[in-house]
Amino acid sequence: MRRMLWAALGGFVISLIIGPTMIKLLRRLKVGQQVYEGAPEEHMKKQGTPTMGGLMIAAVSLAAAFAARAGAPEWKSDAPLAVAAFALLNMGLGFADDFLKIRRKKNQGGLKELQKTIPQLAIAAGFAAYCYWHPLIGSSVRLPFTAREWDMGYWYIPAMAFVIYCVLNGSNLLDGLDGLLGSVSLCDFAVFGIIALILAGGVGVSESQYMLLDVGILCAGMAGALMGYLRYNLHPASLMMGDTGSMYIGAVFVGAAMVLRLPLWIPAAGLMMAVSLLSTTAQRYYYKATRGKRLFLNSPFHHHLEKKGMSETRIVSMYVLVTVLMCLVCFLMLPGAVY
Repeated sequence: MRRMLWAALGGFVISLIIGPTMIKLLRRLKVGQQVYEGAPEEHMKKQGTPTMGGLMIAAVSLAAAFAARAGAPEWKSDAPLAVAAFALLNMGLGFADDFLKIRRKKNQGGLKELQKTIPQLAIAAGFAAYCYWHPLIGSSVRLPFTAREWDMGYWYIPAMAFVIYCVLNGSNLLDGLDGLLGSVSLCDFAVFGIIALILAGGVGVSESQYMLLDVGILCAGMAGALMGYLRYNLHPASLMMGDTGSMYIGAVFVGAAMVLRLPLWIPAAGLMMAVSLLSTTAQRYYYKATRGKRLFLNSPFHHHLEKKGMSETRIVSMYVLVTVLMCLVCFLMLPGAVY
């Protein structure tokens, strides 16, 4: 418990301290946000806001988490270390997308759809295979509200690769308003960190306990780093995370869920990511099927709410409230035996 608190506090303090320096550096390098042409008009004033703040989130969260971790690093079977590597690979993909957008000075100038999808699926399949063959994870996932488990067998790898792909894109799409993804994911990492601590308390002193604790510490480090980041990202934002940050956050979120064997908790904890992904997908296919008609005024759904006249801060507050409620549901989804 103390290690988790130190990771969270350390991440928070370090982010607060280095935030201004990060903003100045990004401005000097002219790393500014490229606003999507189809976004609401109010977003045009965000053009040029320092972006790629995800680099700070990643550096701070990993530094805080690995400084406080419970077990010694083991290169072959260290699941938290694998989650970090998996997240950094996806962050690199987001960085490439951000870099191209900035270089071409156009929001749509980043990686093309296939250039993102193929690497995403390859990295996802690799991490799913790692979890499948890991002696402490395997192909069994916990079932909500019961102590039973579901052994998915070989279907685990393609199913989890698809889940990873959906979460990454849902996280990316949710990052559309000041403070939105940072606030929502802060709640998610807080609840997963606590759940990891609860699960670790039920297995006794073992290699499995150290793994669960270190995943919880990683989630705590993420929560702390995001708290510090939000100091500069809440409306009006002076720093944005970019695809660099949204891809990293989505990867740590889904990676932690898989190591904890809680992928069936993702729809609850990640409900707002799902709303963003599903609303964008529905809009896209409805537009094609009806030859130009729109299901929503804009997508993802938070932009639809903006078009309806709701303010950014109110939308963010509403999304966070729903996420907090769903995080409470995540605790109820655990069997009583683990408490």
